[in-house]
Amino acid sequence: MSKAREMFEISIRDAEDLLAHFDSQTKPPPKNAEVLKRAGLVMALTAWETFVEDLVYQQVSRNPQVVQGSHTGKFMQARLEEELKRFNNPASDKTRKIFLDYVGVDVTKHWKWPGYEIGAAKKKLDDLLGIRGDIVHRSKEPDAGGPTKPHPVKREDLAKAIRFLKSLVEVTDMALSENTGQS
Repeated sequence: MSKAREMFEISIRDAEDLLAHFDSQTKPPPKNAEVLKRAGLVMALTAWETFVEDLVYQQVSRNPQVVQGSHTGKFMQARLEEELKRFNNPASDKTRKIFLDYVGVDVTKHWKWPGYEIGAAKKKLDDLLGIRGDIVHRSKEPDAGGPTKPHPVKREDLAKAIRFLKSLVEVTDMALSENTGQS
């Protein structure tokens, strides 16, 4: 298991804790408890983003004499650090590209496990990131006396997202371990 995956396992607990806190609310939960589910999804996808950044950086840095010992290596490391500063919203295409560019591995080819094929895994990740963008950049619309809109993150959606991201991290970490001989 890579250090990036170990850190993901710690980070994803924030989302799990928020879900548990939501579950501990009185039934039915108060309206303001809905923020826990939205925050949980944001935290879960932030854990994914950090995992991707950490894993690609670890893979590039695994051979320090090559990276630090040459002008080309220093350039590559500086370029990666610059790119990682702008690396947000790690959708399937962006994740694929950064690993191909810096590690030479198309990690998305390994995104399959029971219940998910590659295309479905990519779509699920991209859909979750779209929801994250909506809830981060758009405040919940106030009730205007009319029918209330459904909450953007249902309890089961968050639980499924956490399970999905854990599986995605597992197969991504294994792909890098198998293709580079290290984690």
